[in-house]
Amino acid sequence: QVRLKETGGGLVQAGGSQTLACTASGRTFSMFTVAWFRQAPGKEREFVSAIDGRRGTTRYADSVKGRFTIATDNTKATVSLQMNSLKSEDTAIYYCAADYIQRDSSVWDRHPIYNYWGQGTQVTVSS
Repeated sequence: QVRLKETGGGLVQAGGSQTLACTASGRTFSMFTVAWFRQAPGKEREFVSAIDGRRGTTRYADSVKGRFTIATDNTKATVSLQMNSLKSEDTAIYYCAADYIQRDSSVWDRHPIYNYWGQGTQVTVSS
């Protein structure tokens, strides 16, 4: 069982920055593909970004490309999502998801491939 925990959500003004972090209980992400998804009220869960915990390969949704950065720390114990130039449309609950390494990055945006999910953290961007 892999338990994920997200931290770092909260209220931020439009144009501001915020960093989310995802950790897994008792293990590192070196053998995992880790993704961030988000879900706004009344909308479907959507892919934000993902990273191969071993190789560091990344992928981003077009809506966040150039504004968000996903990364692991040196110990691979944390996957962070640095969010810059935040917009009101970024307001959502952000979820960390993970599963054992999926080499085909073309499927990283498909939430069914991830068996492990955090509880989510609310990000609210005020305009």
